[in-house]
Amino acid sequence: MGKRNRLHIQQEEDEERNDSNDDSDSNSDSSDDENTKSIEITNKLYINKQRVLIIASRGITARYRHLLEDLKKLIPHHKKDNKLDSKGDINAVNEIAELKSCNNIIYFETRKRQDLYMYLGKTPQGPSVKFQVVNIHTMDELKLTGNCMIGSRPLLNFDSNFDEKPHYQVMKALFIDAFGTPKGHPKSKPFVDRIMSFFIIKNNIWVRNYQIIDKDDRKDSKDTHLIEIGPRFVLIPIRIFSSSLGGATLYQNMSYVTPNEVRAESYRDKSNRYKQRSDYKVTHKEYLEENQLPPDELSNKRVFS
Repeated sequence: MGKRNRLHIQQEEDEERNDSNDDSDSNSDSSDDENTKSIEITNKLYINKQRVLIIASRGITARYRHLLEDLKKLIPHHKKDNKLDSKGDINAVNEIAELKSCNNIIYFETRKRQDLYMYLGKTPQGPSVKFQVVNIHTMDELKLTGNCMIGSRPLLNFDSNFDEKPHYQVMKALFIDAFGTPKGHPKSKPFVDRIMSFFIIKNNIWVRNYQIIDKDDRKDSKDTHLIEIGPRFVLIPIRIFSSSLGGATLYQNMSYVTPNEVRAESYRDKSNRYKQRSDYKVTHKEYLEENQLPPDELSNKRVFS
């Protein structure tokens, strides 16, 4: 009887060991499944939380308003607000961005209903850049054949000159945060079908937006190429500030000429042209008086007088 009890106890211990090994294997398998699921979830998570406040001042024209709407279509991670009173304090934009939980700002300021300035920066710490926007062509105006999906993520293409100077590097970082759609954003789509290009030409930044046409999507045998979508515009850098929408000046474009100076110069040219015409009339009259022909002896007045 003692031997039988010992064998019975030993069999029970072996069974318990086998059960514990099975439980450990199942736990390891379940832990592996949980790890793979966590990796998949982290890939889908919205980690780079960049939000851009797009706002304009009152007095904006129709062309500039259409450009604002085009940028809203290209930036799905934007948040909008009502027009800001141009006579108020510009720092109110930072307060609106804080209320909207935004960490980037694109602010359009219109002066004299003809000059457009764009502030691009990080809030609330900065830095920020002030541009003048010229040569504006919207999507509706161009009527180009390019097209892209609303909310798609773009590829950002930068000129090699952006890496040569420090102020261009700051602008590049701000462009990436503002125009680069974060991965996993709720309003974005997991497709890359367009490319935004930034080129430096004569110290100005040319912005273009293209659609990417793959070779597989075409019926003919042409290679992958680009078709412009729009909008088009040129940014003239003016200043880089240390904080958001103000602060100490980190960089100033010394070759920048304000639109008021350009208009004043054109007015001076017009006034100079008028002065030249009036001076010519006076000199021509003096010339005629000094170079009068002598009286003709055979004229009718002389002969029949």
